[in-house]
Amino acid sequence: MLKRYLYPTFLLLMTYQTSIAQQQIAIETKHNSLILSTDASNALISTYLGKRIANKEEYSIIPTLDKYTPGSDDLYNKREAYIASGSINLLEPALSVTHADGNKSTVLTFQRVKVTELDKNRKLTAVVLKDPKYNFEVTLNYLAYYEEDVIEQWSEIRHQEKAAVVLNKYASANLSLSGKKFYLKNQYSSAMREMRSEEQQLLHGLRTLDSKLGTRTNLLHSSSFMISIDGPSAEDTGNIIAGSLAWTGNFKLDFETFDDYYLRVTAGINNFSSDYTLKPGENFITPRFVYTYSSKGTGLASRNLQNWARKYQLREGQGERSTLLNNWETTYFDFNDEKLNNLVQDTKKLGVDVFLLDDGWFGNKYPRNGPAAGLGDWEFNKQKLKNGISAIGQEATANGVKFGIWLEPEMVNPKSELYEQHPDWIIRQPERKEYYMRNQLVLDLTNKKVQDFIFKVVDETFSQVPDLAFIKWDCNSLIYNANSPTLKNQDHFYIEYVRGLNSVLERIRKKYPKVPMMLCAGGGSRVDYAALQYFTEFWPSDNTNPFDRIFIQWEYSYYFPSIAVDNHVTDMGRQPIKFKTDVAMMGKLGYDVKVHELSEKDLAFTQNAIKTYNGFKDIVWHGQQYRLQDPYQNDVASISYVNEAKDQAVVFSYYMATRNATKQALPIALKGLDASKRYKIEEINLYPGSISPIDSAKVYSGDFLMNIGLNPEVSDRRTSVVLKITAV
Repeated sequence: MLKRYLYPTFLLLMTYQTSIAQQQIAIETKHNSLILSTDASNALISTYLGKRIANKEEYSIIPTLDKYTPGSDDLYNKREAYIASGSINLLEPALSVTHADGNKSTVLTFQRVKVTELDKNRKLTAVVLKDPKYNFEVTLNYLAYYEEDVIEQWSEIRHQEKAAVVLNKYASANLSLSGKKFYLKNQYSSAMREMRSEEQQLLHGLRTLDSKLGTRTNLLHSSSFMISIDGPSAEDTGNIIAGSLAWTGNFKLDFETFDDYYLRVTAGINNFSSDYTLKPGENFITPRFVYTYSSKGTGLASRNLQNWARKYQLREGQGERSTLLNNWETTYFDFNDEKLNNLVQDTKKLGVDVFLLDDGWFGNKYPRNGPAAGLGDWEFNKQKLKNGISAIGQEATANGVKFGIWLEPEMVNPKSELYEQHPDWIIRQPERKEYYMRNQLVLDLTNKKVQDFIFKVVDETFSQVPDLAFIKWDCNSLIYNANSPTLKNQDHFYIEYVRGLNSVLERIRKKYPKVPMMLCAGGGSRVDYAALQYFTEFWPSDNTNPFDRIFIQWEYSYYFPSIAVDNHVTDMGRQPIKFKTDVAMMGKLGYDVKVHELSEKDLAFTQNAIKTYNGFKDIVWHGQQYRLQDPYQNDVASISYVNEAKDQAVVFSYYMATRNATKQALPIALKGLDASKRYKIEEINLYPGSISPIDSAKVYSGDFLMNIGLNPEVSDRRTSVVLKITAV
């Protein structure tokens, strides 16, 4: 994994610096360009974001709208690259500052630009802006990934004024888009109903997506989105901007149309209750805003983000993942050594890699026999586990499987020894009634002692189970009554909480860099690319009904690669086990089932399914994803994955009709194949006794499959079909 924010000198192949009065700055990837330029007043203007053109000199003739005449009644809304408030800009700013002398106006003018080639694929452009009146600077950083067509953007704010300044708003980025119409595609959630999609035209006024929840910040709204220009979004056509804020805390995304033909997107930390006091000489670095431009619809935008994430951001994004059996839905809190040893045997019987021990293994004075007690007391329960978690780990090793464990180290139950011993470690307002979500409060991660405690919890777990192979890290409560008993400036609380969390995760990853870790937060309510530099995967939803999961996984696929998405086969839903398994295979496969209650055929199917999955999982994890037929508008949903060589692909199709409907009558056109290659198609993952109608001996050209397609023969009797496509 590449280290974030650190650029060793041996990577700096080429650096140059300029400070010309008026100039043009091109930030380019393989297919796209972001063009910045200075105007007559030396302001930095966002001139263009879109498809790259061959002649760079022609960018200079794009108008900058710098046509304001003093004394006129015209609004002055030129497309500055980073809008500061308090002067002549009256629309939503990226930056608001109260200077040391109390003045609230800031004007940013261009000073210099520095371009550094980190390697053949990555180029960092740093543009320094300064206020002519104050010794106050903002550096806009643009890290361009050439092959992936992705840009990371963030700002650095510093000053040398006589006393501290207060940052009232401090966004990571402004984007100015041009077009006749703009459509926002975003996802909203609630418990068990994550990532529901909506799309709307952005008309006059300001549209804001934000979070003030402190933890689980994506619970209501996702911090990822797509903007479609001049028409609603489509999978393979149209101009799309896909963006995602890499911040595991409160976020704010502003969308404001202006001057009839422009949209301004402002993304960053939510400044709610978070005025930040910045001392002279300090450097405030905002989180990174990640975005890509696609001239070929949402499909290409998704693949751009997925390719970037696997290579540069997701922990072990180009590596492997472990299949597992989780005990939660089999035992809940009711287990002992004998039950767990039997589950270890079931893990081996199924053929998965890891047995995961979920919630309920800890607490003695206040045993963790339910959700209301024990959280925070991370000592194994001596009644349930006579010989501790180390014995379960040894049992797993003896049976040739690995052992993983559930932790929720940021949280505490009021009924716990930790609560009794360290009331000063808990986030709460003095002299106010405590409010619990899921019988929990949140520990104060702004406190260094709490950070040390959480690291110690993880470290001591490894000391008991040196071969620990998986951690499920949960986070189930929001932050109510936000207040740190030890933090001097409560305006810094929400930011310092995230910094404290990241500090703990940095320490864990420094000591245990390779151990797989699942990011779980009552479902997918804590999913962002800042967190995923520490975690190998995330849990999308506690709703494991496979019918619902098709929609949930479909929406996550717009921003995150399949290798990061944990999908479990469970008892939820009435669908047959084949349907459940086929859905779960579109990511990292796991099980949460009562193995001993499976029928003979279901067990045989599951054992063979795991072997089948192991044969093609690399294509799903590392291949290019293509959404073929969406579940919202069709009786059959279909999605495919194609490997880099385009000689292998896997296609998943599902019957989605909730009313009387005929089977899929028309062929589904495939994508991403090589038109010149010839392919055979085989149906795989069949249930015992099933006979496939797919002719595996027939050969098709890639051209035919992509333009005419193939009918997977999905119906109410063949509700899920998995096809393996192989070049011959």
